[in-house]
Amino acid sequence: MTVSVTSAAESDAQELAALAALTFPLACPPQVTAADSAAFVAEHLSEDAFAQYLADDSKQILAARQDGNLIGYALLVFSSPSDPEVAEALRHLPAPAAELSKCYVHPAAHGTGAAAALMQAAVDTAVASGCRVLWLGVNDLNLRAQAFYRKSGFSEVGRRNFTVGGHVFRDFILALPLSPNDG
Repeated sequence: MTVSVTSAAESDAQELAALAALTFPLACPPQVTAADSAAFVAEHLSEDAFAQYLADDSKQILAARQDGNLIGYALLVFSSPSDPEVAEALRHLPAPAAELSKCYVHPAAHGTGAAAALMQAAVDTAVASGCRVLWLGVNDLNLRAQAFYRKSGFSEVGRRNFTVGGHVFRDFILALPLSPNDG
């Protein structure tokens, strides 16, 4: 499978939102209802939300494609974390840090290397931006994602609250130290 990863364009917002609506519920714990998931997607992963992310200079979306079809995306955030738990967890790590806020691959592309290509592009992008750490939050019940992130070199540095619907989860905060040689 040949996967190309490039920066997403404003014209990709609708396609990104459709993929997000498909993939976000797959990462949710069982107690998150379809209504909870749909509300989260409508607020944070809609076409309008992606258009705002794409227009924001502190964010970058990477799009993974195979044969021209969008099969994955990653959202990088290049600003200091506003969550005090995240800031505390990252306090002893080198700065600056970038957040890997979203990283999803179409279920049909799981196990094909598409996620690894997307992750490498995220690391390369963070390094090229001068970041020394890449961090993310992952639900403590999402074992598949945790295994992938740990295989990619991330390790646990703390916990944070993450709310979906009426549910507050204690996500793991994982971090990956970067060096200029990683990119």
